[in-house]
Amino acid sequence: LVTGASSGIGEAMAELLGAAGIPTVVVARRADRLQQLTDRFPCIEVLAADLGTPDGLAKVVARVEDGAAPIDLVVNNAGFGTSGEFHELDADRLDAEVQLNVAALTRLSRAALGAMVPRGRGYLLNVSSVVSFQPAPKLAVYAATKAYVTSLTESLHEEVRGTGVNVTALCPGLTRTEFQSVSNTESYATEYPSFVWLEPTEVAKAGLDDVAKGKALSIPGVMYKSMVAGVSIMPRGLTRRLSSLVQRG
Repeated sequence: LVTGASSGIGEAMAELLGAAGIPTVVVARRADRLQQLTDRFPCIEVLAADLGTPDGLAKVVARVEDGAAPIDLVVNNAGFGTSGEFHELDADRLDAEVQLNVAALTRLSRAALGAMVPRGRGYLLNVSSVVSFQPAPKLAVYAATKAYVTSLTESLHEEVRGTGVNVTALCPGLTRTEFQSVSNTESYATEYPSFVWLEPTEVAKAGLDDVAKGKALSIPGVMYKSMVAGVSIMPRGLTRRLSSLVQRG
């Protein structure tokens, strides 16, 4: 089951799974976009739901917990960001961002492990970001939600060690998706050189490969692996200052 499957990384994952003939439930608000996937891959099942609403979240939780049609892999990919000066941003949008990126992901992670651990098998892949490892001025709430996702996922990875269930956080860097238009960061396309950008398919493949291998963290791209390693040993004050200078640039 893949959430946020109507575009970007989620759509790429659905395409990879569909091309492999793996029965896959795709979740998103835009049913018409999901239907295009079923037209190409007969093994794909559409579940139109808005995870930002109680009813939509309950619908997806019920599907994950359905023992009659068990789900072996849950990909929590749905999420969005908001850029700008924190004090100027719309408070309701920030609430919705936290609800989707944090609360919905947590509820679906609980549902997934609640079904998988007793069975002794399963895979949970939570899509985070490299910004989860550092401050991100002007993307403060998004970075904070992703820091939660990475921390939660690493904790769960250790909790279920030895149960037959793999839990992985996928932490990509800049990826060519609709994120830029939704988060009002279209300027990134010209501000950052082409070599720093990842394609959705390579990110999706890395995440699926790494959760199958049982890795705690999946960081696509040598450059981003190196960046995360550097951040981990850099003084936090310096990391904070450098991230602020990058955003201002």
